[in-house]
Amino acid sequence: MLLLDTDDFPPGDRVDAYRAFATAATGACGIEHELDADGRFHKRLNAWSFGPVTLFRTHGSGMRYWQTPQHLRRGPWNTFEVMTQTLGTGGFVCNGDQRRVTSRDLVLAGKSAGPWEINWSGTGESVALMMDADKLGLPDSMIRTAVTLAPYNDVAFLLFSHLTAINADADRLADEPGSAAVGDSVLALVRALIASAAGGSAKREVADQTRLPRILAYIRAHAAEPDLTLARVAAAHNLTPAALHRLCEDEGIDVNNWINRQRRKATRLN
Repeated sequence: MLLLDTDDFPPGDRVDAYRAFATAATGACGIEHELDADGRFHKRLNAWSFGPVTLFRTHGSGMRYWQTPQHLRRGPWNTFEVMTQTLGTGGFVCNGDQRRVTSRDLVLAGKSAGPWEINWSGTGESVALMMDADKLGLPDSMIRTAVTLAPYNDVAFLLFSHLTAINADADRLADEPGSAAVGDSVLALVRALIASAAGGSAKREVADQTRLPRILAYIRAHAAEPDLTLARVAAAHNLTPAALHRLCEDEGIDVNNWINRQRRKATRLN
C-alpha cells in the first residue's frame, strides 16, 4: 500500500513530508537527503501489514537515516527491524560495526541493539520488516549480542529468503485471510536467528519452539533446487523422514504437498 509519494507535494514541501512520515513510523531519528542528478528530492514509501509485522519499502534518491542513543530514549516504543537493500548499495552501522548492504545482505537493528544508521547514494531502495521487540520474548542482552553475529548465521539465509518472498508478493499476501500468519512466521524466524547467533541456555529452547517455521522456510528457500527431497529436509533439521512427517501432521500440514506447492511457486517465479 502506498503511504507517501513526495512527487505529490510541491518541491518545497517534499523533505518535510517525508520526515513527518518517517518519524511517525519509526520514532525520533535523524535524516539527511541527497538530491538526484536533476537536483530533485524524491521518495516513495509503501507499507503492508502482516499481523504483528509491517513491511516497509522505501525507494528514492540517496539518503542517510540514523537513530542516536538520544533518539532511542525519546522513542515511545521498542521496535526491531530486519532490513536489506533491494536496489543500489547501502551502508549500515550499528554500535561501531560497519558493513556494505546489497541485495544479498541482511542487517538487523533496533532499540535493544543500540544506535544505528543506514544510508545509500544515488537511486536506491531498502526493504524492512518491523516488529515490536517485546513480541520476540527475548532479553535485550541477547538481542544486542546477536545483532552483530546474526547476519552470518545459518538461519539468516532462511529469514532473508522469507523477506525476499514477502516483498515480491506483498500486495497479494497482505490481502489474504491468513496474512497474520506471515507475520507470525517472521517472528519465529527472527527469534530463531537471534537465539542461534547469541547462543546460551535459550538457544535449544527457542530452536524447539521455532522448528516447524524453520522447516517450512527451508523448503521455501530451496524449492527451486532439483535435489530438494523429504529426506534432505529431514536431514537438515536432524530428523528422520518419519519424524518430519509426524511433526508436520501434528500442525495439519502434509509436508509432501508443501514441498510440491513451493516447487510449483518457484517454477512460476523463474
